[in-house]
Amino acid sequence: MRRAGRLLAATLAAVAKKATAGTSLVELEREAEKLIRKGGGKPAFKGYKGYPYATCLSVNEEVVHGLPRQYRLSEGDLVGIDIGVVFDGWYVDSAFTVGVGKISAANERLLSVTKKALWAGIKQVKPGRRLGDIQAAIQQAVERAGFTVIKDLCGHGIGRSLQEDPQIPNFGKKGTGPSLAVGDTFSLEPMVTFSSAHTATKPDGWTVMTLDGKNAAHFEHTVAVTKDGVEVLTLRKGEREDRRLDATNRFV
Repeated sequence: MRRAGRLLAATLAAVAKKATAGTSLVELEREAEKLIRKGGGKPAFKGYKGYPYATCLSVNEEVVHGLPRQYRLSEGDLVGIDIGVVFDGWYVDSAFTVGVGKISAANERLLSVTKKALWAGIKQVKPGRRLGDIQAAIQQAVERAGFTVIKDLCGHGIGRSLQEDPQIPNFGKKGTGPSLAVGDTFSLEPMVTFSSAHTATKPDGWTVMTLDGKNAAHFEHTVAVTKDGVEVLTLRKGEREDRRLDATNRFV
């Protein structure tokens, strides 16, 4: 999973650099699949429950599962880039939302709050903690900033399959849920918007959008519980922001 995580992190970073005004979502899809296969992996999403692409590319009010298509990105858009990789039978999953060119101050804050909520959850990961501790930390980070957690979608276990138990909503009560044990691996992924906590699915049968049509953001990492705390398996180069995260991507 570490090897898969490194490949996925590099792929995400490369695709994000190409998310500029005038670039089509199809071009981002092609770049992602090319890099995954070149690195010795396979796209984890492609074929999963019939999904036909290597990426999910969600623009503006689209929360997750947006289909790569001929739409060309415009200045001010938000685009969520969600990719999964399978390497030697092991799965990882990661996502983040980027702004295209100059974006509004409100959208900048939406991205910042969602990213901080993900890290608030990650910092709760250690043996003996409960899933509810993670869920509550994410929810509090979002709601204290005046934003809303999407309640129709959640994070999940991951390992030999792309999605495994447990389901991990981005809201909950501290001290509840299963205890974390060394070796557990799961994907944390807060999805955040300005107001409505609920969603609708577009006629394509895949794309999930906010119910009120307002923009959304999505950040995700695959993590592992270690004896010392947590290892972030999909950390991108240069992303290490917290001073307690050491050179091996573990909190110390």
